[in-house]
Amino acid sequence: METFTNLISHPFSWGLIIGLVLLVLSWKSSLTHKKYLKSEIKRLTSEGSELQTHLSTQLKINAKGNESLQTQLDEVTKQNETLRINIQNLQQKPEKAEHRRLEVMEMAVTSMREQAPGFAQAWEKSLREAEDSMEAAESGFTKLIRKVVPTFRSTPATAKNDTKMIEAEVSNGSD
Repeated sequence: METFTNLISHPFSWGLIIGLVLLVLSWKSSLTHKKYLKSEIKRLTSEGSELQTHLSTQLKINAKGNESLQTQLDEVTKQNETLRINIQNLQQKPEKAEHRRLEVMEMAVTSMREQAPGFAQAWEKSLREAEDSMEAAESGFTKLIRKVVPTFRSTPATAKNDTKMIEAEVSNGSD
């Protein structure tokens, strides 16, 4: 026993014992830390696989949605092209051109009534003005109004002008 007390009383022994105790505590701490890290790795791996599955599912859903939107866009584009061609064909029909020509002439005659003195020059001028106004009407707001109200004209109503001209003729003839 004397050797044991001798060993314990020596400072090297105390340093060795303290060092061994610290080594055991460090080893135990590292084992628990290693166990915790293994469980954390397992948890993160399972979470990562869950997120990867979720991302895969989300991408599939988005791909299907984009695919359906693309097919709808293609259908609408085809319909738009078909409608554009139909409108172009309808505008080139002879009845449409004749109807347009009649409207132009009606507008020209109405304008002629207002500018009667030089009939030939005034007629050509009125005809050109009517053509220009029809072209403007076919591409603007007036086109919409003409579709809603087919009897709409861009020149004033002829009934007032006609009644004024008749009254003037009657008053000139009775003098």
